[in-house]
Amino acid sequence: MSRLPCTATLTTVPNIEDLVARDKDHDCEGFGLHNVCVKVEAVADLPTRFGRFRIVAFWNNRDGKEHIALVHGDVLGAEDVVTRLHSECLTGDALGSLRCDCRDQLGVALQRIAAEPCGVLLYLRQEGRGIGLLNKVKAYALQDSGLDTVDANLALGFRDDERDYAIAAHALSSLTVKSVRLLTNNPKKVTELEKYGIRVSTRIPHVIPANEYNRFYLETKANRSGHFIDFEGKPHVAEQDDPVVVVTDSAAAPPSAE
Repeated sequence: MSRLPCTATLTTVPNIEDLVARDKDHDCEGFGLHNVCVKVEAVADLPTRFGRFRIVAFWNNRDGKEHIALVHGDVLGAEDVVTRLHSECLTGDALGSLRCDCRDQLGVALQRIAAEPCGVLLYLRQEGRGIGLLNKVKAYALQDSGLDTVDANLALGFRDDERDYAIAAHALSSLTVKSVRLLTNNPKKVTELEKYGIRVSTRIPHVIPANEYNRFYLETKANRSGHFIDFEGKPHVAEQDDPVVVVTDSAAAPPSAE
């Protein structure tokens, strides 16, 4: 039997727990170059220091890794769901590294989502922008010798960013989210989701001030990876240090840090 288009098989269910039964035999043609197919394997309560969530565990046929979603409120079939795509960062998320802003990004995103009527944080197992933990440490060593994050990745034979957002797009489809307000400063995340058919109605800047250890890292994101941030001494932009500013589709997107 031929595999079905994903949109033909992912129906909305009454409760988030019902996703497990719905996806028991799910097998679709997949998303993206690698035909990524995702299905919900388990759902459980997850109270956290940031708020109470439902944790949704996904199986996928792409990389053998266990990706998850933290879901607040009722997102099934919902529009304009506040959504954050967070790539795994062991050194930052768990160990508190100051070389990046990942741990603060994760905590601030969960706080923001918990304050909304509904929202989703996808925790994607894409360590080191997709190059893995071992290579990430090798890249750190190259950065210690003077390379920036882009040149360190290139020196190891990788692209600047090896992440694949097909899993994220399918996961959002699995949750039957109709459109998202994406919490990000990375324009690639917007274009990648939209490429896979996920409607991004709004970009919400995700503001984390720089510290002495990650400032060069953030400058590189801005100058070489296209992230929205201003380090050129221009007049203060509200979202650099002030509360989050919502940017709609029709409004110009001012610079911010990620």
